Amino acid sequence: MKYDALRIGVWMACLPAVLGAHGCGKVHAHDFSDEAPPPAKVVKDMDVTLFKVDQPERFPLATAIARSAKAELVVTGAITADTTRNVPVTSLAAGRVVAIHARVGDVVKKGQLLLTVRSDDILNAFSDYRKAVADELLTRTQLDRTKDLHEHGAAATADLQIAENADRKAKVDVAMKAQHVRLLGGNQESEREDGLVDLHAPVSGVITDQQVTNAAGLQGLGSTAFTISDISKVWVICDVYERDLANVRLGDDATIHMTAYPDEVVKGTVSNIGAVLDPNLRTAKVRIEVKNPGMMRLGMFVTATFQAQAPVIYTAVPASAVMRLHDRDWVYLPTTDQQFRRVEVVGGNTLPGEMQEVKSGLNPGQTVVRDALVLDRALEL
Repeated sequence: MKYDALRIGVWMACLPAVLGAHGCGKVHAHDFSDEAPPPAKVVKDMDVTLFKVDQPERFPLATAIARSAKAELVVTGAITADTTRNVPVTSLAAGRVVAIHARVGDVVKKGQLLLTVRSDDILNAFSDYRKAVADELLTRTQLDRTKDLHEHGAAATADLQIAENADRKAKVDVAMKAQHVRLLGGNQESEREDGLVDLHAPVSGVITDQQVTNAAGLQGLGSTAFTISDISKVWVICDVYERDLANVRLGDDATIHMTAYPDEVVKGTVSNIGAVLDPNLRTAKVRIEVKNPGMMRLGMFVTATFQAQAPVIYTAVPASAVMRLHDRDWVYLPTTDQQFRRVEVVGGNTLPGEMQEVKSGLNPGQTVVRDALVLDRALEL
C-alpha cells in the first residue's frame, strides 16, 4: 500500500511539468485544410438532339412552305328521326285491341294493316248511317209523290217545297253519317258490321313508337297507337362547344362519318343552331339534315366535320421529312459545324403532291432534311 501511494505521488508531481511542455494548458486548433476534398468539376451534359455528320451534303434539304386552308371542326353526334316526318297512327274510336299486326321497329308500307280494334263507337256510327239512309229513302219517295200530285193540281206548291227541303236535309244527314263512319275507321259501303275497326299505316316508314298491347284499351278521341317515322331523311344532332360556335353557321355543309360504317361518307346541311346552351357542358345542339342513303339507323353515333369560316395558315413539308419515332413526329434541322438537330413537331394530314401538314413545331421558311429516315439510319451506323 505504501508503494502504491508513493507511485501516485510521483505522478502527480510530474503532471505540471507535462502540461507546461504543451503550452501550459493551451489547446491549438487543428488545421483541416489539408484534408478538404478538391472542388467539384462541372461537366456539361451532351445535347442528345444534336448530331454531327461527316458529309452533310449527302442529305438534301427542303424548305417548309406556308399553305392556306379552312380549319376543320370535328364534333360527335347521333342520328335521330326528323320530327316533321313523324306521323302518328290514331284511332278516333274507343275500344279494345283484339289484334296487333306490327311492332315497334318494323318497316311498314303505306296502307299496311297495323291494328284491329273492337269498338261500340263504330257500331253506333253504322246504326246512325243506316237510319239516315232509310230516312233519305222515305223523303225521296214522299218527294216523288208530291211532285206527281202537284203536276195534276192535287198538291199545293208549298207542299212541294216542303217535300224538296226534307229530301235535301235527308241527303245531308246521310253524307254526314257516312263521314262519321269513315272517321272512325269504318267503311259505310261494307257489309261487315261486327264492330271491328282496322287501322292502317298512313305513310311508309319505320314504327318508332308503340303505345298499345294486346287486349289493351284505346280511349279514342285521337289516342295514338303507333308513331311511324319516315327515315328517308334524318337529323344528326351534335354538341358544339361554346368556343367553337363561331365556326358553325346555318346552311353550312357538314361531312358525316358513321361509327358502324367508317368507309361511308354522307353530306348534310346545318339547319338549326340551338339558342340555349347546356349549363353544365357549355354546348349547343346543332342540327344537320341528311338524306339517308339506306344504312343510317336511328340512334347511331356519328362524327360531323364542319369547315371553319376563317382560313388558317399552316406549314407544309415533304412527307418524307417527317419521321415517326416513339409515337411522336420529328424533323431534322441543319445547324452549324456540319450538325443536324432533331426537333419534335405535330404532324397533320397528308396533302397532295407527297406533302404533309405540320400543325406546330415548325414555321414556314425553315429548312429541314428532305428524307429524315435516311439521315436517322446513317446516324445509327
